[in-house]
Amino acid sequence: MGIVCKGLVALALLGTGLFAQPAPSAGAMQSTIVLSNDKLELTIGLNGARFLRLLVRGGEPLSPLAAMGHFLALDGFGTPSEAERAAAMPGHGEANRTTARVLSSQEAGPVRSVTMQLTLPLAQETLTRTVEMVEGENVVYVTSELESALAIDRPVSWAEHATLGPPYLEPGKITVDMPATRCRVRAQKAGSTGKLAYLKDFDWPMAPLTKGGLLNLLTVPVGETSLDLASCLIDPARTFGYVTAFRPDRHLLFGYVFRRGDYPWLMSWMHYTGDARAARGMRQPTSGYRRNPRCLRASCFASPASRRTLAISVMSSWRAAT
Repeated sequence: MGIVCKGLVALALLGTGLFAQPAPSAGAMQSTIVLSNDKLELTIGLNGARFLRLLVRGGEPLSPLAAMGHFLALDGFGTPSEAERAAAMPGHGEANRTTARVLSSQEAGPVRSVTMQLTLPLAQETLTRTVEMVEGENVVYVTSELESALAIDRPVSWAEHATLGPPYLEPGKITVDMPATRCRVRAQKAGSTGKLAYLKDFDWPMAPLTKGGLLNLLTVPVGETSLDLASCLIDPARTFGYVTAFRPDRHLLFGYVFRRGDYPWLMSWMHYTGDARAARGMRQPTSGYRRNPRCLRASCFASPASRRTLAISVMSSWRAAT
């Protein structure tokens, strides 16, 4: 008998404006579906059931998502191990490279929805993902159910892999914030171009620089090129954590809220290139570091390790104040 885990994720975008963004090309729109209500329009790619474009209807057509969109890294987050690579397990797991099958959809009424399913043969798992929009809300709800064909329980590597990109991600004009406490910069890797001091701990949002001094991670620096990654512990006193990306000049706010007990960490991937390839990840993984055994077995910053079995529940949402 398989083991099942269920979770709820939501994302939201609120704002108005007059900025024009080109529509995706005909080729880019292949194998996609569009789900909308009176507030939002979400384009979903069936390759991995990823979120490609999120727009405010009747407002500013500016999607916060990067070209890679928001995808699910499952069952795996980061570079596969040698054994996994030998078994043909791809980076970030199978889900993001698997074509989803649409099981059902509801295109009218107070709740619009689509349910998709992905089969992951290497991990021996089946993912069923339902995306819902409620009329009158700037929220997208995503309910996921993962079933394992294995007869035993085991840890699962799961990350909601959300990434911001241009033109929403504009240096000097965006603020990314979260209620984080202690953070750690990742270890140096071959070819690293990071400016943050590797493996150094710091208090959010002031990160240490290799050359000395501090960098405020709330903002995206103008004229900088670098690739850095830092994982931050969400305030342990909170029941819910959140991460938001605010463009005050466009009156747009995009964000996630999640149950801190499920995702104690928020990973910031900062790839600043000065052009359209720039990206900033706002990722909610089940461990503070990609496939880091120490963070699966031990505690970091006096917080219980974020280790998961196939019995996790994730909830995130963001709503406009009334």
